[in-house]
Amino acid sequence: MSSDSKEKVALVTGASSGIGKSIVQQLLQDGWIVYGAARRVEKMADIAAAGAKILSLDITDEASMTAAVQTLLSTEGRIDALVNNAGYGSYGAIEDVPLPEAKRQFEVNVFGLIRLTQLVLPAMRAARSGTIVNISSMGGRIWMPIGGWYHATKHALEVLSDALRVETKPFGIRVVVVQPGTIQSEWSSIAAQTLRDTSKGSLYSALVEPMARILNHYPNASSPDVVAKAVSQAVNGRNPKKRYATPMDAKLLIFLRWLLPDWAWERLIAAAIR
Repeated sequence: MSSDSKEKVALVTGASSGIGKSIVQQLLQDGWIVYGAARRVEKMADIAAAGAKILSLDITDEASMTAAVQTLLSTEGRIDALVNNAGYGSYGAIEDVPLPEAKRQFEVNVFGLIRLTQLVLPAMRAARSGTIVNISSMGGRIWMPIGGWYHATKHALEVLSDALRVETKPFGIRVVVVQPGTIQSEWSSIAAQTLRDTSKGSLYSALVEPMARILNHYPNASSPDVVAKAVSQAVNGRNPKKRYATPMDAKLLIFLRWLLPDWAWERLIAAAIR
């Protein structure tokens, strides 16, 4: 990192658990001033003790987002990196998921994320530098049944990130997507419980229960540290890649989806959820 790296400021959303906490800890080790933001402020005492500054943030609430960005900028005078990590997975058959829940998932995973990005862009544009890291998922490049709404939000995020990258490049702003695979976190257990709650008495139970078991027992899930390291590369590197898929299962599945025709992918998925 450069000699002024210790003055660089990052905002990390979804910092109350899992991947978000690991990202905060990694950036602190890298010498950044790090603001960890989440709704559950009480869950961030450990990263506060490690040196992070804590913000209360609800990315579905305009006033909350505006206040958080204003607080950071009034205190630090700059923001060098925004790591959009907040999000959740809501699973269920397309027919079963109530539209209010589907809309809420888009509100959190897409619209709230993009609105927060809009709020930090003027400061980055004025500085003619900055990095926006959007934590997507391997699910933004692949799809599985019973996860259609979740996959749709991540596919949307991938496209929006690509467009934003080109739009902001003339202002010295970099946009990077990180695509986690199976990671140890509370995300999967929450997704499995939501799936079961949504799908009681579902006509799609033959698909629901196998998917719930997969979510509840992610095989060989990796530490969230692998995602944090990818974020570190993105914000600290001179020429970061446009996408970082991690760990190996994400790279493999994204490659297979690119390689296989639709019929072959469907057979692969059918075999996986038997």
